Amino acid sequence: MTSTNLADALATGTLVLDGGLSNQLGAAGHDLSDELWSARLLADRPEAITEAHLAYFEAGANIAITSSYQATFEGFAKRGISRERGAELLTLSVELAREAARQALAEGVTGPLWVAASVGPYGAMLADGSEYRGRYGLTVGELERFHRPRVEVLAAARPDVLALETVPDSDEADALLRAVRGLGVPAWLSYSIAGDRTRAGQPLEEAFALAADADEIIAVGVNCCAPEDVDAAVGTAARVTGKPVVVYPNSGETWDAGARAWTGRSTFTAEQVEGWRASGARLIGGCCRVGPEAIASITRTLTATS
Repeated sequence: MTSTNLADALATGTLVLDGGLSNQLGAAGHDLSDELWSARLLADRPEAITEAHLAYFEAGANIAITSSYQATFEGFAKRGISRERGAELLTLSVELAREAARQALAEGVTGPLWVAASVGPYGAMLADGSEYRGRYGLTVGELERFHRPRVEVLAAARPDVLALETVPDSDEADALLRAVRGLGVPAWLSYSIAGDRTRAGQPLEEAFALAADADEIIAVGVNCCAPEDVDAAVGTAARVTGKPVVVYPNSGETWDAGARAWTGRSTFTAEQVEGWRASGARLIGGCCRVGPEAIASITRTLTATS
């Protein structure tokens, strides 16, 4: 744990999140075509994950999001990885981010630096693009039973915060809020959205309201969405919950799950973050296709306008 409480830091200023871990790993030449995506490297090339986190810390990020987004006991089992080994890999994801923070501080990067343990949606385990649709046909209780064991392992690794991220559906958000209750680790809840609704079609006001009274949740917002959808969502999240807002959109390109490739063009600019901060965003970064150069630009913009 860092010496500075993350919730306290959010009360006094804006922090920069990292960018897309997978695109940084891909840029370094690692093959991420496996269904486990970047989580495969936890077993095969853990040092590569540390290097990717370090690149973002060096670019100015204050918080690294771990490589556990697609790391689940069920997904590991498909690859013949035992439950015990799966728990070790989940724990390792936090340790690798901690190691990157140590290396960054040793290089003279200004701290404190924090680690957010990624908890991806059920659809990420399916690896069929359903995390962008939601509505899996499971009950809230079934989703809670899926998430709870993994969340417990990640919480035991003592990250600074749990990142409940890319959530497409308010039912799954409800399940995740139940899963983190009583674990003693704060969390943020971040939806993937399309316009003013979750990917599953629920109004954002209703979706954000689920977290308004959740003591464990220190920030609420959106990620893995188009930059153009962020502005209205920030204001809604702040108004409905009264909590700091977290935002880390994609570059603006679109993921083709069938082709496993990105299409379109980037619409993300660092200048957009000024408006997001003015509306209540206190955790700002990027998701898919947003790399260290963009994070460095966000850092410069926020520093220049603070």
